[in-house]
Amino acid sequence: MNFGNTQLIKFNSPVHYGWIVVLTTLLVLIIAAGVRSTPGVLIVPFEHYFGWNRAVISFALAINLLLYGLCGPFAAALMDIYGLRRVMALALLLIAAGAGLTPWMHAAWQLTVLWGMVIGTGSGFLSPVLGTVVANRWFVKRRGLVVGVFSAAGSAGQLIFLPLFSRLLEIYSWQIVTCFIAFSALLVMAIVGLIMRNNPSDVGLLPYGAEPASVVDSAAKDKTFALVFTGLKTALSRKDFWLLSGSFLVCGASSNGLIGTHFIPACMDHGMPEIIAAGLLSISGIFNLLGAVAAGWLSDKFDNRWLLFWFYVLRGTTLAWLPFELESAGFNLAIFIVLYGLDWAATIPPTIRLTTDLFGNRSGIVFGWMMTIHQLGAAVAAFSGGAFHIFFGSYQWSFIAGAILCLIAAGLVIKIRKF
Repeated sequence: MNFGNTQLIKFNSPVHYGWIVVLTTLLVLIIAAGVRSTPGVLIVPFEHYFGWNRAVISFALAINLLLYGLCGPFAAALMDIYGLRRVMALALLLIAAGAGLTPWMHAAWQLTVLWGMVIGTGSGFLSPVLGTVVANRWFVKRRGLVVGVFSAAGSAGQLIFLPLFSRLLEIYSWQIVTCFIAFSALLVMAIVGLIMRNNPSDVGLLPYGAEPASVVDSAAKDKTFALVFTGLKTALSRKDFWLLSGSFLVCGASSNGLIGTHFIPACMDHGMPEIIAAGLLSISGIFNLLGAVAAGWLSDKFDNRWLLFWFYVLRGTTLAWLPFELESAGFNLAIFIVLYGLDWAATIPPTIRLTTDLFGNRSGIVFGWMMTIHQLGAAVAAFSGGAFHIFFGSYQWSFIAGAILCLIAAGLVIKIRKF
């Protein structure tokens, strides 16, 4: 199968090919989200099977989250140099390799290599940077909506795969779960090879909603890795970058790092069966989906600074409430699932819109670096959550610390320059 650049193919259809690219990218992002949701399900089985403590497992997952972010800016550059299709295929191949080799591991360092490094790198190439590049390359109109749809992919993946993986664990074993991931990644890689296109010009089209005079030839761009670092240099000199990326660090810590990694083990600490805890987290994916799409729509119409302000206030409030909800494990926990689900990915569309407003045609690279910062926060929270659990015997102080950070993030975003 050829994953290289395609020759010009004229596409005649009442449906713009950009929407087919959106569906293909959405499928890839859903698979990537399923992979990212897996560690929360595997922590306790790994503890029981290998005898590793939670801090050791959390360290490997922290490396995964860190590389997921660190690969973002380089992924954006690779997409410019080698094309979307090749980069997506490589990422899926790495995920398949890491997951497929997992049943043969027997030492903690192998968990760090396979899930920390190999799968972390593969999923990093499929971070929200991919959605940003696709939206900017294929769309002029409806860009905010497309970004919102891509942001919702994480919710959809969580909704689909968390209960599935929990059921496979209950009936079979964690080895079956990792083999299923490997097979799914290879299947989607084949779909990418058949359907994905790098640019609208590959199918004889303009970006959706673009006028001919507004289109810039992508071949004229400077396609070198130097862009990765010049984009960072430009960003570092801007106060608004520090404010926005600081809030995004908190976003990563409070979502992927804290809740994404430790919610299921926290529920199990309070006597809840794993399949029910995973089901609750997957249900939050429904509201995550709604929240992300709604935030994308709102980001086209309202001041994105104030959107982020209220999103972080809501997140901080619900996190502060979580330790008490876990004690009751009833209706209050259901309220948390709804509210936190609505807020989980809602921060991404307004953050991307502000990045685009601030940095223009360098926004893809800059957002890639912001994803690195986002995942740095996630990595620290994933590891510290495990360490706090060992030190304090529970997750209570981890959740309270996350709540305080969210309120600080709300204060940061409101200081960003208004457009």
